Amino acid sequence: MNQLPADQTVPVSLLSSCFNNTSATYKFYWFLSILEAVEKGHYQIKKQGLFAGMVANAWYTINYFNLSFGKQDRLQRAIKQILSLEHIAIDAKKEQIIETLSRTAKPDTIRHLRYFDGEVPYRFLSPWFSRIKGSKHEIYQLSQDFSNDCLYTVNEHEVIINPKWIAYLTENSGILKAFCYWHLCIYLQKHNPNVPDIANKLFKRPQRSGLLKQRKEFWDIVINKSGPVKCIYTDTYLHLNAYAVEHFVPFAFVSHDLIWNLIPADKRFNSSKSDKLPIMDKHFDAYFELQELAMKTIFDLSPANKLLQDYLTILPDLNALNSLNRETLKIRFRENIQPLITIAANNGFQYMS
Repeated sequence: MNQLPADQTVPVSLLSSCFNNTSATYKFYWFLSILEAVEKGHYQIKKQGLFAGMVANAWYTINYFNLSFGKQDRLQRAIKQILSLEHIAIDAKKEQIIETLSRTAKPDTIRHLRYFDGEVPYRFLSPWFSRIKGSKHEIYQLSQDFSNDCLYTVNEHEVIINPKWIAYLTENSGILKAFCYWHLCIYLQKHNPNVPDIANKLFKRPQRSGLLKQRKEFWDIVINKSGPVKCIYTDTYLHLNAYAVEHFVPFAFVSHDLIWNLIPADKRFNSSKSDKLPIMDKHFDAYFELQELAMKTIFDLSPANKLLQDYLTILPDLNALNSLNRETLKIRFRENIQPLITIAANNGFQYMS
Protein backbone atom coordinates (compact mmCIF):
# COMPACT_ATOMS: atom_id res chain seq x y z
CA MET A 1 0.00 0.00 0.00
CA ASN A 2 1.26 3.51 -0.78
CA GLN A 3 2.47 5.65 2.08
CA LEU A 4 1.84 9.29 2.78
CA PRO A 5 5.02 11.38 2.48
CA ALA A 6 7.03 11.34 5.69
CA ASP A 7 7.89 15.02 5.34
CA GLN A 8 5.77 18.07 6.05
CA THR A 9 3.64 17.74 2.89
CA VAL A 10 0.97 16.04 4.96
CA PRO A 11 -1.41 18.89 5.82
CA VAL A 12 -0.70 19.99 9.36
CA SER A 13 -4.16 21.56 9.45
CA LEU A 14 -5.73 18.11 9.19
CA LEU A 15 -4.14 16.88 12.41
CA SER A 16 -4.61 20.26 14.07
CA SER A 17 -8.34 20.12 13.37
CA CYS A 18 -8.56 16.88 15.39
CA PHE A 19 -8.22 19.00 18.53
CA ASN A 20 -10.56 21.87 17.67
CA ASN A 21 -13.80 20.63 19.18
CA THR A 22 -14.86 19.19 22.54
CA SER A 23 -12.63 17.00 24.72
CA ALA A 24 -9.45 18.47 23.20
CA THR A 25 -7.38 17.62 26.28
CA TYR A 26 -8.40 13.98 26.08
CA LYS A 27 -7.44 13.98 22.40
CA PHE A 28 -3.93 15.29 23.04
CA TYR A 29 -3.32 12.48 25.51
CA TRP A 30 -4.98 9.98 23.15
CA PHE A 31 -2.68 11.07 20.31
CA LEU A 32 0.39 10.90 22.57
CA SER A 33 -0.60 7.36 23.50
CA ILE A 34 -0.94 6.43 19.81
CA LEU A 35 2.43 7.98 18.94
CA GLU A 36 4.20 6.08 21.72
CA ALA A 37 2.64 2.81 20.56
CA VAL A 38 3.69 3.45 16.94
CA GLU A 39 7.23 4.30 18.07
CA LYS A 40 7.40 0.81 19.60
CA GLY A 41 6.24 -0.75 16.33
CA HIS A 42 2.68 -1.45 17.48
CA TYR A 43 0.11 -0.73 14.76
CA GLN A 44 -2.78 -2.88 15.98
CA ILE A 45 -3.43 -1.63 19.48
CA LYS A 46 -5.96 -2.57 22.14
CA LYS A 47 -8.06 0.37 23.22
CA GLN A 48 -7.52 -0.38 26.90
CA GLY A 49 -3.78 -0.05 26.32
CA LEU A 50 -4.28 3.35 24.69
CA PHE A 51 -6.53 4.53 27.51
CA ALA A 52 -3.87 3.28 29.94
CA GLY A 53 -1.33 5.39 28.00
CA MET A 54 -3.55 8.46 28.39
CA VAL A 55 -3.64 7.95 32.15
CA ALA A 56 0.10 7.23 32.35
CA ASN A 57 1.01 10.40 30.43
CA ALA A 58 -1.06 12.58 32.77
CA TRP A 59 -0.25 10.59 35.94
CA TYR A 60 2.74 12.55 37.21
CA THR A 61 1.23 15.93 36.28
CA ILE A 62 -1.84 15.25 38.40
CA ASN A 63 -0.56 13.06 41.25
CA TYR A 64 2.91 14.51 41.86
CA PHE A 65 2.66 18.14 40.77
CA ASN A 66 -1.03 18.51 41.73
CA LEU A 67 -1.92 20.52 38.64
CA SER A 68 -5.60 21.15 37.96
CA PHE A 69 -7.19 20.14 34.66
CA GLY A 70 -10.38 22.03 35.50
CA LYS A 71 -13.23 21.16 37.85
CA GLN A 72 -15.17 19.17 35.25
CA ASP A 73 -12.25 17.23 33.79
CA ARG A 74 -12.92 13.49 33.82
CA LEU A 75 -9.31 12.47 33.16
CA GLN A 76 -8.17 14.06 36.42
CA ARG A 77 -11.07 12.46 38.31
CA ALA A 78 -10.37 9.06 36.74
CA ILE A 79 -6.68 9.19 37.66
CA LYS A 80 -7.45 10.06 41.28
CA GLN A 81 -9.87 7.12 41.47
CA ILE A 82 -7.45 4.74 39.75
CA LEU A 83 -4.69 5.77 42.17
CA SER A 84 -6.86 4.54 45.01
CA LEU A 85 -8.14 1.44 43.23
CA GLU A 86 -4.87 0.10 41.85
CA HIS A 87 -2.45 1.25 44.59
CA ILE A 88 0.09 2.40 42.00
CA ALA A 89 2.88 4.58 43.42
CA ILE A 90 2.69 8.28 42.62
CA ASP A 91 6.21 8.14 41.20
CA ALA A 92 5.73 4.88 39.29
CA LYS A 93 7.34 4.60 35.87
CA LYS A 94 5.10 5.18 32.87
CA GLU A 95 5.69 1.66 31.56
CA GLN A 96 4.60 0.18 34.92
CA ILE A 97 1.38 2.22 34.92
CA ILE A 98 0.53 1.20 31.36
CA GLU A 99 1.28 -2.45 32.08
CA THR A 100 -0.87 -2.47 35.22
CA LEU A 101 -3.85 -0.72 33.64
CA SER A 102 -3.66 -2.69 30.40
CA ARG A 103 -4.00 -5.95 32.35
CA THR A 104 -6.29 -4.90 35.20
CA ALA A 105 -9.46 -6.89 35.72
CA LYS A 106 -10.93 -4.56 38.32
CA PRO A 107 -14.40 -3.50 37.08
CA ASP A 108 -14.20 0.02 38.53
CA THR A 109 -10.82 0.70 36.91
CA ILE A 110 -12.05 -0.63 33.57
CA ARG A 111 -15.15 1.55 33.88
CA HIS A 112 -13.02 4.66 34.39
CA LEU A 113 -10.86 3.77 31.39
CA ARG A 114 -13.82 2.92 29.15
CA TYR A 115 -15.40 6.31 29.77
CA PHE A 116 -12.99 7.74 27.21
CA ASP A 117 -14.20 5.27 24.59
CA GLY A 118 -17.29 7.42 24.17
CA GLU A 119 -15.29 10.64 24.01
CA VAL A 120 -12.12 10.16 21.99
CA PRO A 121 -11.52 7.40 19.40
CA TYR A 122 -14.30 8.32 16.99
CA ARG A 123 -14.31 12.05 17.68
CA PHE A 124 -10.60 12.19 16.83
CA LEU A 125 -11.45 10.96 13.32
CA SER A 126 -14.14 13.59 12.71
CA PRO A 127 -11.95 15.79 10.42
CA TRP A 128 -11.80 12.91 7.93
CA PHE A 129 -15.60 12.60 8.02
CA SER A 130 -16.67 16.22 8.32
CA ARG A 131 -20.17 15.62 6.92
CA ILE A 132 -20.99 13.21 9.76
CA LYS A 133 -21.90 14.93 13.00
CA GLY A 134 -21.40 12.98 16.20
CA SER A 135 -22.26 9.49 14.93
CA LYS A 136 -19.94 6.98 16.55
CA HIS A 137 -21.46 4.06 14.66
CA GLU A 138 -21.08 5.69 11.22
CA ILE A 139 -17.48 6.76 11.79
CA TYR A 140 -16.63 3.28 13.05
CA GLN A 141 -18.12 1.81 9.89
CA LEU A 142 -16.45 4.26 7.46
CA SER A 143 -13.06 3.86 9.11
CA GLN A 144 -12.97 0.11 8.42
CA ASP A 145 -11.48 0.52 4.95
CA PHE A 146 -9.48 3.65 5.87
CA SER A 147 -11.89 5.93 3.99
CA ASN A 148 -10.48 9.34 3.10
CA ASP A 149 -7.04 8.08 4.21
CA CYS A 150 -8.11 8.41 7.85
CA LEU A 151 -5.45 7.88 10.51
CA TYR A 152 -6.77 4.58 11.82
CA THR A 153 -9.64 2.15 11.77
CA VAL A 154 -11.46 1.65 15.06
CA ASN A 155 -13.81 -0.96 16.45
CA GLU A 156 -15.09 -1.85 19.89
CA HIS A 157 -11.81 -3.36 21.02
CA GLU A 158 -8.87 -1.98 19.08
CA VAL A 159 -7.35 0.64 16.82
CA ILE A 160 -5.43 -0.29 13.65
CA ILE A 161 -3.12 2.40 12.27
CA ASN A 162 -3.50 3.14 8.56
CA PRO A 163 -0.31 1.81 6.89
CA LYS A 164 -0.17 5.00 4.82
CA TRP A 165 0.39 7.02 7.99
CA ILE A 166 2.99 4.84 9.73
CA ALA A 167 6.09 6.41 8.14
CA TYR A 168 4.83 9.93 8.77
CA LEU A 169 3.98 9.27 12.42
CA THR A 170 7.27 7.46 13.02
CA GLU A 171 9.57 10.00 11.41
CA ASN A 172 7.78 13.04 12.81
CA SER A 173 6.90 11.71 16.26
CA GLY A 174 9.17 14.22 18.04
CA ILE A 175 7.54 17.18 16.30
CA LEU A 176 4.04 15.79 16.87
CA LYS A 177 4.71 15.20 20.57
CA ALA A 178 6.03 18.75 20.92
CA PHE A 179 2.83 19.97 19.26
CA CYS A 180 0.76 18.10 21.87
CA TYR A 181 2.84 19.24 24.84
CA TRP A 182 2.78 22.86 23.68
CA HIS A 183 -1.01 22.92 23.61
CA LEU A 184 -1.29 21.01 26.88
CA CYS A 185 1.05 23.57 28.44
CA ILE A 186 -1.20 26.43 27.27
CA TYR A 187 -4.30 24.62 28.57
CA LEU A 188 -2.78 23.89 31.98
CA GLN A 189 -1.40 27.41 32.35
CA LYS A 190 -4.94 28.68 31.89
CA HIS A 191 -6.20 26.45 34.71
CA ASN A 192 -3.15 27.00 36.96
CA PRO A 193 -2.31 30.67 36.33
CA ASN A 194 -0.11 31.13 39.41
CA VAL A 195 1.80 27.85 39.31
CA PRO A 196 5.45 28.10 38.19
CA ASP A 197 7.20 26.07 35.49
CA ILE A 198 4.17 24.35 33.94
CA ALA A 199 6.23 23.07 30.99
CA ASN A 200 8.43 20.93 33.24
CA LYS A 201 5.41 19.42 34.99
CA LEU A 202 3.94 17.69 31.95
CA PHE A 203 5.97 14.52 32.48
CA LYS A 204 8.25 12.83 34.95
CA ARG A 205 11.88 13.79 34.57
CA PRO A 206 14.14 10.80 33.84
CA GLN A 207 16.24 11.69 36.89
CA ARG A 208 16.20 14.50 39.43
CA SER A 209 19.44 16.45 39.56
CA GLY A 210 21.28 16.03 42.85
CA LEU A 211 22.07 18.83 45.29
CA LEU A 212 25.77 18.07 45.70
CA LYS A 213 26.80 21.40 44.19
CA GLN A 214 24.57 23.37 46.58
CA ARG A 215 25.93 21.38 49.50
CA LYS A 216 29.65 21.53 48.68
CA GLU A 217 29.83 25.02 47.19
CA PHE A 218 27.40 26.76 49.52
CA TRP A 219 26.11 25.18 52.72
CA ASP A 220 29.39 23.40 53.58
CA ILE A 221 31.13 26.76 53.37
CA VAL A 222 28.53 28.33 55.67
CA ILE A 223 28.72 25.56 58.28
CA ASN A 224 32.51 25.40 58.09
CA LYS A 225 32.64 29.14 58.84
CA SER A 226 29.84 29.53 61.40
CA GLY A 227 29.89 26.11 63.04
CA PRO A 228 26.91 23.73 63.34
CA VAL A 229 23.50 25.21 62.54
CA LYS A 230 20.12 24.19 63.93
CA CYS A 231 17.58 22.25 61.89
CA ILE A 232 14.54 24.50 61.73
CA TYR A 233 12.22 21.50 62.13
CA THR A 234 13.85 19.42 64.90
CA ASP A 235 16.17 21.89 66.67
CA THR A 236 19.02 19.37 66.36
CA TYR A 237 22.46 20.70 65.48
CA LEU A 238 23.65 19.95 61.96
CA HIS A 239 27.35 19.31 61.54
CA LEU A 240 29.48 19.29 58.41
CA ASN A 241 28.82 16.16 56.32
CA ALA A 242 25.93 15.17 58.58
CA TYR A 243 22.89 16.91 57.13
CA ALA A 244 20.50 16.82 54.19
CA VAL A 245 19.79 19.71 51.82
CA GLU A 246 16.04 20.12 51.51
CA HIS A 247 13.50 22.27 49.63
CA PHE A 248 11.64 24.62 51.99
CA VAL A 249 8.81 24.91 49.47
CA PRO A 250 8.48 21.40 47.95
CA PHE A 251 10.27 20.72 44.69
CA ALA A 252 7.04 19.19 43.39
CA PHE A 253 5.60 22.70 43.39
CA VAL A 254 8.51 25.03 42.54
CA SER A 255 10.26 22.55 40.20
CA HIS A 256 13.69 24.15 40.71
CA ASP A 257 16.75 23.98 42.98
CA LEU A 258 17.39 27.69 43.56
CA ILE A 259 19.45 28.30 46.66
CA TRP A 260 16.94 30.62 48.35
CA ASN A 261 14.63 27.62 48.68
CA LEU A 262 17.28 25.18 49.94
CA ILE A 263 18.26 24.77 53.59
CA PRO A 264 20.17 22.18 55.63
CA ALA A 265 17.93 19.82 57.59
CA ASP A 266 18.02 16.74 59.77
CA LYS A 267 18.43 13.71 57.48
CA ARG A 268 15.78 11.59 59.18
CA PHE A 269 13.26 14.40 59.23
CA ASN A 270 13.93 15.27 55.60
CA SER A 271 13.04 11.70 54.59
CA SER A 272 9.68 11.94 56.36
CA LYS A 273 8.78 15.51 55.30
CA SER A 274 8.18 14.42 51.70
CA ASP A 275 6.21 17.10 49.82
CA LYS A 276 4.54 18.65 52.85
CA LEU A 277 4.42 22.43 53.20
CA PRO A 278 6.13 24.24 56.10
CA ILE A 279 3.95 26.31 58.41
CA MET A 280 4.86 29.97 57.98
CA ASP A 281 4.08 31.04 61.55
CA LYS A 282 6.17 28.18 62.90
CA HIS A 283 9.05 27.81 60.43
CA PHE A 284 9.57 31.03 58.49
CA ASP A 285 11.62 32.97 61.06
CA ALA A 286 14.14 30.15 61.48
CA TYR A 287 14.25 29.63 57.71
CA PHE A 288 15.01 33.34 57.19
CA GLU A 289 17.75 33.35 59.83
CA LEU A 290 19.50 30.47 58.06
CA GLN A 291 19.19 32.19 54.70
CA GLU A 292 20.42 35.51 56.04
CA LEU A 293 23.44 33.82 57.65
CA ALA A 294 24.19 31.96 54.42
CA MET A 295 23.85 34.98 52.14
CA LYS A 296 26.13 37.16 54.22
CA THR A 297 28.69 34.41 54.84
CA ILE A 298 29.03 33.51 51.15
CA PHE A 299 28.96 37.15 50.08
CA ASP A 300 31.84 37.94 52.44
CA LEU A 301 33.93 34.84 51.72
CA SER A 302 33.16 34.24 48.07
CA PRO A 303 31.35 37.18 46.42
CA ALA A 304 31.85 35.65 42.96
CA ASN A 305 30.01 32.46 43.96
CA LYS A 306 27.49 31.84 41.15
CA LEU A 307 24.89 30.46 43.54
CA LEU A 308 24.48 33.96 44.98
CA GLN A 309 22.81 34.90 41.68
CA ASP A 310 19.82 32.78 42.72
CA TYR A 311 18.97 35.54 45.20
CA LEU A 312 18.57 38.22 42.55
CA THR A 313 14.81 37.72 42.42
CA ILE A 314 14.72 38.67 46.11
CA LEU A 315 17.52 41.24 46.20
CA PRO A 316 18.25 42.69 42.73
CA ASP A 317 21.40 44.44 44.01
CA LEU A 318 23.46 42.00 46.08
CA ASN A 319 25.97 44.74 46.87
CA ALA A 320 23.29 46.31 49.06
CA LEU A 321 23.10 43.19 51.27
CA ASN A 322 25.21 44.41 54.20
CA SER A 323 23.70 47.89 54.23
CA LEU A 324 20.08 46.76 53.89
CA ASN A 325 17.86 46.97 56.93
CA ARG A 326 17.37 43.44 58.32
CA GLU A 327 13.60 43.80 58.61
CA THR A 328 13.40 44.95 54.99
CA LEU A 329 15.34 41.87 53.86
CA LYS A 330 13.04 39.66 55.93
CA ILE A 331 9.98 41.22 54.33
CA ARG A 332 11.41 40.54 50.87
CA PHE A 333 11.94 36.89 51.72
CA ARG A 334 8.43 36.63 53.13
CA GLU A 335 6.94 38.26 50.03
CA ASN A 336 8.79 35.70 47.94
CA ILE A 337 7.85 32.63 50.00
CA GLN A 338 4.33 33.33 51.31
CA PRO A 339 2.55 33.37 47.90
CA LEU A 340 4.23 30.10 46.90
CA ILE A 341 3.06 28.39 50.09
CA THR A 342 -0.49 29.75 49.67
CA ILE A 343 -0.78 28.75 46.02
CA ALA A 344 0.71 25.31 46.69
CA ALA A 345 -1.86 24.74 49.46
CA ASN A 346 -4.65 25.85 47.14
CA ASN A 347 -3.41 23.31 44.59
CA GLY A 348 -3.69 20.40 47.00
CA PHE A 349 -0.30 20.26 48.77
CA GLN A 350 -0.70 19.38 52.44
CA TYR A 351 0.83 21.21 55.40
CA MET A 352 3.15 19.49 57.85
CA SER A 353 1.29 18.23 60.91
